[in-house]
Amino acid sequence: MIGSGIFLLPASLAIYGGIGMLGWICSAAGAILIAYVYGALGKIAPNTIGGPYVYTRMSFGDFPAYLVAWGYWVAIWATNAAIAVALVGYLEVFFPVLGESPIISILTGLGFIWGFTYINSKPLKTVTSIQVITTVLKILPILAVGIFGVFYINWENFIPLNRSDATTFGAITATATLTLFAFLGMESAGIVSGDTKDAAKNVNKATLGGTLITIVVYLSSSLAIMGIIPPEVLKSSNAPFANAAHLFWGGSAQYIVAACAVIATMGALNGWILMQGRIPMAAALDGLFPKVFGKQNSHGSPILGIILSSILASLLMMLNYSKSLVDAFTFMMTLSTLSVIVPYLFSASSLALILYNRDKKLSNPMIWVSLLAFLFCIWIIMGCGFEVVIYGLILLLIGIPFYFGLKRKNKSNG
Repeated sequence: MIGSGIFLLPASLAIYGGIGMLGWICSAAGAILIAYVYGALGKIAPNTIGGPYVYTRMSFGDFPAYLVAWGYWVAIWATNAAIAVALVGYLEVFFPVLGESPIISILTGLGFIWGFTYINSKPLKTVTSIQVITTVLKILPILAVGIFGVFYINWENFIPLNRSDATTFGAITATATLTLFAFLGMESAGIVSGDTKDAAKNVNKATLGGTLITIVVYLSSSLAIMGIIPPEVLKSSNAPFANAAHLFWGGSAQYIVAACAVIATMGALNGWILMQGRIPMAAALDGLFPKVFGKQNSHGSPILGIILSSILASLLMMLNYSKSLVDAFTFMMTLSTLSVIVPYLFSASSLALILYNRDKKLSNPMIWVSLLAFLFCIWIIMGCGFEVVIYGLILLLIGIPFYFGLKRKNKSNG
């Protein structure tokens, strides 16, 4: 979860003002609901690969499961494009030329995407060892800014509460949609459940525990950033955490925090490139994705699927570099959030259906948690905006012909 989102989100939220903190609270509440859903599903279906895809197929069959796999796959490579943009933004602290030359910025972003694509062709142990290091290094600076930054907050930066032209409800909806991006990944423990020791217990523990820890880190650090940096400065910042550290610790702290942010976004990119191979692989092994996504190399990596996904992430990143860095990040962040909401919707529905079919009554509290999670997802879709919804719908519709083509091909081969 903790990756590029938190490091650039304060800049994306600045145009809305202090009401962005209310957006954080709403998205945190929704994240807890969704985490409970995935924790419960992890208990019901341990030792599986594919997470949301598997859970949807259990209750609704092949076509909805395919839509989930397709939507999640789109979300992942859109997320990777956004992470690459954020990574370049924090490198700009060390190499100002990245903010001056779009060509150099694009090439740098592409270099990281393909560098981690290569790493993910190696054994899973190599990938996970990088994650352990980057997880520690990425949490430390965010917590430090959140803890020490409280003493430097200028509360006038939160006035007026709503700086946008939107209504209060509209601004809360928009900021909740943006901030939910930072929680994407709460379902990832279930995706590799089959590779997890004592999965029935540990997937649930990781999902809920990780989400709660992340909420504390996000809310404290965002409050500090938005209170330290004036909104008119923050909205155009490419490295908000580094800028905040510079204000209350001096110039050297800026570079330390920026370095940790670079490491954090590298870790996020590494982890999500791992994910972009696993969901399509699970669907391919069931005959619902092209076979190329299921092919593994000698290290057990679905490398061909990862390469195809990285090509799409690279194209999306290049297409959006005509916008400012913050605008490009915001667009890709919202698109990936919309794309992953489809799997969340189906997963919440699947849990409710499984529990109802088992008990034949509505008294189970988790059924109502599932319903609230479902309604939260509908609200987030409404907040994505017309342009992003149209893009997301087009991307989803593009996948439908492939499904029927695969079905026809599997039938003729059978």
